[in-house]
Amino acid sequence: MWEISLNIKAENFALANLLYKSLLNPIQDMEGVITLNEENGFVSILVGVGKQYKEEAKLIISTCIVELICTSFKMSFLDNYLVFPRHDKIGLLAFKKALLNFDKETDKFIVRKNLELGHDLFLESFYHFRLKALQEKWAELVSLSNENSDYLISSDSFIDLLKFLVDNLDICEDEISVVKEDDGYKIFTEDKGQYQNKVFNEESIVSSVIDLSPQKINLFFKEPSSAIDLLERIFEERITINNTGSKLGFGTISTIFKA
Repeated sequence: MWEISLNIKAENFALANLLYKSLLNPIQDMEGVITLNEENGFVSILVGVGKQYKEEAKLIISTCIVELICTSFKMSFLDNYLVFPRHDKIGLLAFKKALLNFDKETDKFIVRKNLELGHDLFLESFYHFRLKALQEKWAELVSLSNENSDYLISSDSFIDLLKFLVDNLDICEDEISVVKEDDGYKIFTEDKGQYQNKVFNEESIVSSVIDLSPQKINLFFKEPSSAIDLLERIFEERITINNTGSKLGFGTISTIFKA
C-alpha cells in the first residue's frame, strides 16, 4: 500500500477540511483509506491506496493541492496585502476574483513544478519555502495595483482595469444564464443546470460570474441593479440582455440553451 500524510496547521482547519472533502470520494473510489485527525497543532489527512493506484492517487492529490494553493492561499494573500480605495463591496469582490484568476495557469504550473509527494507534506512549509517565486509573482501584481490605487477611485478607470483583467482570463464556460429574481440571482450553465444550486446576493453575483469566465452571458432581469450594471460594463459584447417582467424557471433556461 502507498501512504501519504498531508499536514496543515490546526489554525487552518477550514483548508484542511476542504482538501479532505475534495479527496474523499476519489480515494474511496480506489478502495483506499482516508482519515482526518487533529494532533499537536496540526490537522493530518492520512491517505492510503493499493500500489496499483499510486500514480492515480498522486495525480488527484497534486491537482487538489494545486487548486487549494492557487485559490485559497492566493485569496488570503490578496486579503492581506491588497489596498482597495473604493468602498463598494461588489467592486472589491469582483476585483479580487479577477486578480485571483488572472494568469492562473502559470500559477498552477509553478506549484506543480515544485510539488513532490513523498510520505509527508506540510502544506504551509511547502508554500513558504518552495513557492517563494509564486509569492513574488503575486506580490508584483498586488504592488502594481496598490501603486495605482488612486487611479481606481475613478469609476471609469476602475471599470477599464477590471475589464482588462476579465478580458485576459481563460474562458471556462461557453455560455451561462444569469437570472435576477426577487430572492437574488441564479446562474445556469449549459451542462450542469443551476450553478451550485444556490442563490447569489447582490455583492457576490459579479465575482461568481468572473469565476466562471464565460464566453457568452444571457442576462435576465425585470429591474436593473448595481450588479447588473457592473456585469454589463465589464463583459460588454459577451452579454445578451433580456429585460423581462416575468420570472424564469429552470425549464425556460433549458429551452434557451437548446435553442
